[in-house]
Amino acid sequence: MRTRRRFSGEFKAKVALEAIQDHQTIAELATKYELHPTQIAAWKREAIEKLAKVFDEKGAAREQNRDAELTKLHAKIGQLVVERDFLAKAFDR
Repeated sequence: MRTRRRFSGEFKAKVALEAIQDHQTIAELATKYELHPTQIAAWKREAIEKLAKVFDEKGAAREQNRDAELTKLHAKIGQLVVERDFLAKAFDR
């Protein structure tokens, strides 16, 4: 009986990318990498499905950074308003 093999994400991405490019058939890739064609097809399908998320995650990270910066700026504005009001009262005396 054959032991279960584990593949790195880098290897899966390499095989899936080759399958997406269609320079070789899935059967040829299966022979080349000693994998079952169904496994390559599954990796290809998963890569295509998750490709859009790569770009969405960048946008979400940018949006999260923007929100954090906005919160920080609002806090600074609040601090400056309090200081201005304090100094205005001090000069009125």
